Amino acid sequence: MLSILLEAAAAAGIAKLGAAIGAGVAAIGAGIGIGRIGGSAMEAIGRQPEAAGDIRTNMIIAAALVEGAALLAIIVAILAIFM
Repeated sequence: MLSILLEAAAAAGIAKLGAAIGAGVAAIGAGIGIGRIGGSAMEAIGRQPEAAGDIRTNMIIAAALVEGAALLAIIVAILAIFM
C-alpha cells in the first residue's frame, strides 16, 4: 500500500516539492543555528573576556559543523529533485 502511494506521489511531482521544502528548511535551520551560536558566544565573551580566544575557536568549530550538516541536507534535497 505504501509503495503505491509513494509511486503516485513521485508521479505527481509531490516528491520534488517536498525536496524543495526540505532544502529551504535546512537553510533556515542553519541560519537560526549559526545565529544562536554567535549570540551565545558574544554573551559568553561579554561575561568572561579573558576566555575570548577559546570561546571564538569553539564557536567557529560549532558553526562549521552546523553549516556542514545544512550543506549535506541541501545537496540531498537537490539530488532528490533531479533524480
